[in-house]
Amino acid sequence: MKNFFKLLMIALLACSLVACGGKSDEPTDEPTVGGGDLVIYSPNSDALVEAAEAFGDKYGINVQFISAKTGECLERIAAEKDNPQGDVMYGGMNYANSFNPDYVPLFEPYVAAGDGKLPEAYQNFNGITTHYCLDGSAALLVNVEEYEKLGLNIDDFDSYADLLQPELFGKIAMGDPASSSSAWAELTNMLRVMGDEPYDEKAWEWVTQFANNLNGVIIDGSSAIYKGTYEGEYVVGVSYEDPCVGLLVDQSALGKEIVRLVYPSEGAVWLPAGAAIIKNCPNMDNAKLFMDWLISDEGQAAIAKTTARPVNPNISNESELMTPFSQINVVYEDMELCGTHKGEWQARWTELFNAAKQ
Repeated sequence: MKNFFKLLMIALLACSLVACGGKSDEPTDEPTVGGGDLVIYSPNSDALVEAAEAFGDKYGINVQFISAKTGECLERIAAEKDNPQGDVMYGGMNYANSFNPDYVPLFEPYVAAGDGKLPEAYQNFNGITTHYCLDGSAALLVNVEEYEKLGLNIDDFDSYADLLQPELFGKIAMGDPASSSSAWAELTNMLRVMGDEPYDEKAWEWVTQFANNLNGVIIDGSSAIYKGTYEGEYVVGVSYEDPCVGLLVDQSALGKEIVRLVYPSEGAVWLPAGAAIIKNCPNMDNAKLFMDWLISDEGQAAIAKTTARPVNPNISNESELMTPFSQINVVYEDMELCGTHKGEWQARWTELFNAAKQ
């Protein structure tokens, strides 16, 4: 089924690829090296933005970052399609967005140099998306002091199931899977592990109970989740790994445990994060060069210094606070299935969440 789906998507993309002179496994044009500008739209954390700044330093390119949520970036790119103002979408290009027929025409077909050296699961599977790091979907950030104020033992918190504790009613920070890419990844992780079978009705029953325990609280913006939890506004933040590890780094410098990062014992998913070149962007050569750099050994080494995991398995994250995979129950998501059902499942989430508020 997966091979058939890939062939189908290649066929659907054929017309746009021909219009751009075709597609090969490596870049067809050698990008001009150095100088000029590059405008990057990105929903990424500060750490990943800072890692990408090394690209501009290396090539003497003036890199401008415009940070916004994934949906806002895509809306802006769509609005500017007749006169692009940006060059690259850095982050937010997950499996579903990469194959969304509304978004595919917005991006330039390009396969970065060295893509074929990555594990097959992380290679450019649609002709436009370059994967550069792995995002941990299931990151439960717990404010230690606030949790223990509820009379609960922080050492006992280790699972999604613990999110249903009545003491946490209205005290959990969760984004909207209908508009936030990180919240959508969290929802599909929950559906993957909370049923008798992946994505079954029992998993949806659990998600309904979870929505009820939110007490109508939904957070606009992923940064507000982990920052609000760190500051004690929420007891538990349902977030993603990269920025949560960043907070662990911050508190380590203080010598005090403020928050604890928990990977649910039921299972945690890591998905490849993607970037893509905006169609007909004004700085095409620099955009292609950026894609090449992202998955080069140098680019991956820059990512390894952050709180994200490089997509190249030969380059390990350098943070001592990054929990090794050997200590986590790592599970794998059916990306094709989740991408196919994204609109349906987002609508179902919205319906059950709204029902829970009444």
